[in-house]
Amino acid sequence: MSAPRAPRSYRPCVGLALFNRQGRVFVGRRAGFGDAAWQMPQGGIDPGESPLDAAIRELREETGVVSARLLAESPDWLCYDLPNSVDKSAWKGRFLGQAQRWFAFRFEGEDAEINVLAPPGGHKPEFDAWRWEALDRTPALIVDFKRPVYHEVVKLFAGFANSN
Repeated sequence: MSAPRAPRSYRPCVGLALFNRQGRVFVGRRAGFGDAAWQMPQGGIDPGESPLDAAIRELREETGVVSARLLAESPDWLCYDLPNSVDKSAWKGRFLGQAQRWFAFRFEGEDAEINVLAPPGGHKPEFDAWRWEALDRTPALIVDFKRPVYHEVVKLFAGFANSN
């Protein structure tokens, strides 16, 4: 099933919840932002790319992971607006924020496969650290303007999680 287009005025993106065998989810610390910037992988959808293809590409580019199996996709776009304090110059004022299709994957490899410091293909690292975290704790880790989306992701993918 192909997803409808992202709402106008929002940059089309994907978000990824990568669960390990114990039901914990991958979170990475945004490079250069310190402890207040933990998040799950996310990224833009390239022209002509499907949301699922973008999710698989972003997962590889940001974590190095290829050993993952698709579990679920969000039924709708989850949107957030960027606050005025965030520099939007890269988007040339075209977008109010981001609209994301979220995907849940099961990580089937070993932790050694994850490499956030030297991503494949010469991609610039998005993260400078990572860990496995309880899904229900992720809204408290994310910047506040993305928090409503993370609360929705927790509801959508709770069946794959372990909060212990």
